[in-house]
Amino acid sequence: MRARLPLAATALALAAVLSGCSSHSSDMAGGTAAIVAGQQGDIAFAQLMIPHHEQAVEMADLALERETSPEVKALAEQIKGAQDPEIEQMTAWLAAWGAPTQMPGVEHSGDHAGMPGMMSDDDMSALADAQGAAFDEKWLTLMIAHHEGALTMAQQVLGTTTDAEVRTLAEAVVAGQKAEITEMTALLARA
Repeated sequence: MRARLPLAATALALAAVLSGCSSHSSDMAGGTAAIVAGQQGDIAFAQLMIPHHEQAVEMADLALERETSPEVKALAEQIKGAQDPEIEQMTAWLAAWGAPTQMPGVEHSGDHAGMPGMMSDDDMSALADAQGAAFDEKWLTLMIAHHEGALTMAQQVLGTTTDAEVRTLAEAVVAGQKAEITEMTALLARA
């Protein structure tokens, strides 16, 4: 319950950003400023998804650094392989849009449990301390929650974006992470 409240609040805030900021500002005239103003939902998506993906890669690295089941190791490689290039793609978008990679007012280091699906520092420490089957179970449980947060953000931007590249990436996130959630849920059921 504790983790769902911040998730719901962040999801609502992200929805407000994605829906409320998608139109051009009437006081901006042409140029980059108007382009950025017209893409606020896309910008917010990239600014939030980058640290979200970075944490998933960090979690994948933990699985790759230790003895884990072959299934968890394969999933970790798959997640890292998909999300590293997506981080680079979103970073390039933000640069092209003239937007900062970090959303103003959002802390990208430290405890960011309020972002959909993000693990707290305590969660990450507990995962790093776990070993063997306990690590696998904790990793799968946390990664499912993490992926569910990414689905929330991707589905929200799909409702607002007019950018074909953003739509393609968000659709890939939805398809890929739904499939991985199904696989991880099945692995947990066998644990």
